[in-house]
Formats: sequence, C-alpha cells, structure tokens
Amino acid sequence: MIEIIYKKYNDSNIESFIEMGQKLWKDIERNELVELLKQTINSDKYYILLAKNSDNQNVGFSIFSIRTDYVEGSINSLTGYLEEIFVEKGYRKMGIAKEFLRLGEGWCKEKGCSQIGSDTWLTDQESRNFHKKVGFWEEDEVVHFLKNLD
Repeated sequence: MIEIIYKKYNDSNIESFIEMGQKLWKDIERNELVELLKQTINSDKYYILLAKNSDNQNVGFSIFSIRTDYVEGSINSLTGYLEEIFVEKGYRKMGIAKEFLRLGEGWCKEKGCSQIGSDTWLTDQESRNFHKKVGFWEEDEVVHFLKNLD
C-alpha cells in the first residue's frame, strides 16, 4: 500500500499545483490559471490541501472555502464549500479524495459551518457519482443563460 501524506499548501508547491490545475482546468490558459491560483492561495477564505506520496511528490489537491452568499439548499448563510478536488490518475480509487473531504469537512466545522456544498457540470457523471458516494445529495439542476444587450 502506498503511503499518502496530507499537508496544507505552501508556496514551495506552486509549480506542481499549477501543473495539476492544468490537468483539471483544461480550458483555462496557463497565465490565467496562475493568476487564479495565486488569488486563491493568498486569500484566507480558502483551505488548500495537497496529497503527497512517499517521494514527496504532489499527487492531488483540494480547495475548500467558506461561503457567506447563498448556497443552493443550505440552511445557513455560512456554508463550507468543496471548490475543487483533483487526484492524479495513477492515485485514484485509493481513498485520497475521501480523505481530502474528511479533512476539509473538519476545517469547515472549525469555521462554524454545519453543512458543506459543492457543484459540478451536469454532464460530469464521474463527479456526480463521486459526490453521491461520499454523502452529498443533488439539490438542484440549473441551466445558465446569457443574452447580449444591444
């Protein structure tokens, strides 16, 4: 069995974090992704965890936040949120994502939350299945619309 260590993000992990982010967010240009990740890293609103293998290589990350705006179906305005979760292909199905979630839920509880939300694309069946498997329920399905104003 491979030993996995979970650590809070620190700046020495930025390049690996960006590389994993590029695998998750394929449609975002690298420069834009770097800026988004730096904003996330530098905000106290987020809790970022890394999973490391025994060679100290990053094999996954998760990002949690505390939301004060409305979270669909939540009973309080202060709600934990699973923003992102990523595990390298060779390390999936080993419980890493579940451990990220356990650690993130603990952080959310410490911050006063009684619920945690998350979201995914309607068509992302793998993510939807994962969420259900770890105890989330589907609250709603939404289609976003946009119209140009002339």
